[in-house]
Parts: sequence; structure tokens; C-alpha cells
Amino acid sequence: YTRDTTPNLAKEQGLLSFTDVHSCGTETAVSVPCMFSGMPRKDYDPRVAKNREGLLDILQRAGLAVQWRDNQSGCKGTCDRVQFIDVGKLKDAQWCASGECHDEILLQGLDALIDHLDQDTVLVLHQMGSHGPEYYKRYPAGSERFTPVCRSNALNQCSEEQIINGYDNTLAYTDQVLAGLIDTLRSKQAEVDTALIYLSDHGESLGEYNLFLHGTPYAIAPEQQKHVPLLLWFSDSYKADFAVDTDCLGKLRDAPLSQDNLFHSMLGLLQVRSAVYQPSLDLFASCRPWLAAQR
Repeated sequence: YTRDTTPNLAKEQGLLSFTDVHSCGTETAVSVPCMFSGMPRKDYDPRVAKNREGLLDILQRAGLAVQWRDNQSGCKGTCDRVQFIDVGKLKDAQWCASGECHDEILLQGLDALIDHLDQDTVLVLHQMGSHGPEYYKRYPAGSERFTPVCRSNALNQCSEEQIINGYDNTLAYTDQVLAGLIDTLRSKQAEVDTALIYLSDHGESLGEYNLFLHGTPYAIAPEQQKHVPLLLWFSDSYKADFAVDTDCLGKLRDAPLSQDNLFHSMLGLLQVRSAVYQPSLDLFASCRPWLAAQR
């Protein structure tokens, strides 16, 4: 992309970005439960997923603390049995002054949380991110870099330039949030092993083929609604203690991946043994020497 929407992440040492990743669905209500279910997209059945353990249940049963922080529309059933905090309802004067909370609210109290951990913990941060049509509401006014911006929820009343500028401002704000999160995790690496996996639930149409937003049936949805980012970052201590070879992972940056990989990659990364684990879908399996030797 010719416009620089990720200047902060570009400076983060050790950040890995994958270029060919696709979603399970084209809307949150499908993709979120699908990616946590352990079922591949081709076999995904929401009724089955609702009535069996998902990734977070397995991690919690294995002894990890699991917390879901939500600044969106809930977890669609994936976090029903773990700790849930709806930060979108907080009355924070800095991040929630406009009537809805900006995503930096998800980082509030993170320092203290990490400082007082007494067990291995998985923290899920569910962002509002770049959801439209009111892109201009997704970021603070001070973070607006590209103008003019569409300030209507009726996108047909705005120019293509205004729509794209608003959307790109949401990307630049997410860049700011994620870089801040990584910096916090890095600052704690002397006390605790820290790592980040960032994965979007779906893409977004911005006028291509005369389509806007998302939610088009998967079979006919354009690439723009199915192609999603995947970012990985590991602290030096995490790489050492969990034997993650990031140079090896870097060689996989253009490999075809999907949300099918999340469930099994998390189990493998956290060394959780389960009968449902499939090494072939574990992104990290080939880049962890001790695990590869066992296979």
C-alpha cells in the first residue's frame, strides 16, 4: 500500500507480518466463533461450536487464566465461560468522551495486571478496530491524519476519497494502539515472558465492485472482505523459554494461512496437550526445533 498507515509498527523490532491470511467469514458473528472453535472453515457449524469446548475453554482447563476484554459487540459465545470485561461501558473521560470508547481503553490497567500475575495468562483484546460505516468515530480527533473524511453513516453521500481517508485513519490508530501494546509488553519482559498475536476477524470493502463494508456471503465475497492481517511479536525471554525461532517464522510470511491456524497454533505455542490438536495447522510447529524433532 503506497500510503504509510503503520509508521509505528514499522519501527517495532522483531515484529512479523504475514501477507496471505484469510478469514473464516466476512462478519464478526461468524469469524470470531469460527476461529476459536477448532473447526476448519469448510466444516464450521455454529450449532456444534456453541455446544462444545473452544480454544479459551481448553486453555482455562489446562490451568491458564483467561480474560476477554471487549470494546466491540461481545465475543459471540466464545468467552462465555471465562472472565469477561466490557470496557466499552466504562465512563473513562479520556477514551470514552465521544459516547463510545476508543481502543486505547483496552490497554488501561495493563501494566498493573502484568505486574500482579500469579499464573500463566491469556488476555484477549477485542477491538472496535475499523468497523464502519462511521469510521470517523473509531479514532480520537487528534489521531486524524488523512483528510477530508466522511462524517456520515450513509457512505453513498461521501466521495471515495473521504471514505478511504476515514478508513485509513482507523488503520493508523490501530497502528498506534498495537505499537503501544508491544512497548508495554517489551517493558515487562524482564519479569514475565510476553507475546502478541494480532488477527483481524474479517476485511472491508471500500467501494470495490460497488461494495461497501462487509458481510457479503463468503462464496461471492470479494478478496477485500476475506484477506486479513496477522502480526506476531515475541519478547526475547519468550523466544528463549519457549524455543520459538522467529527467523524460521519470517520465512513463512508469504505462506497461505487462515483463521483455521489460530486454534492449533495457540495450543502448540502454549504447550497445551489436547487430543484435538493438529500439528499440521500449527503455524509454529516447524519453527520450534524440539517439537519438530518429536514429530
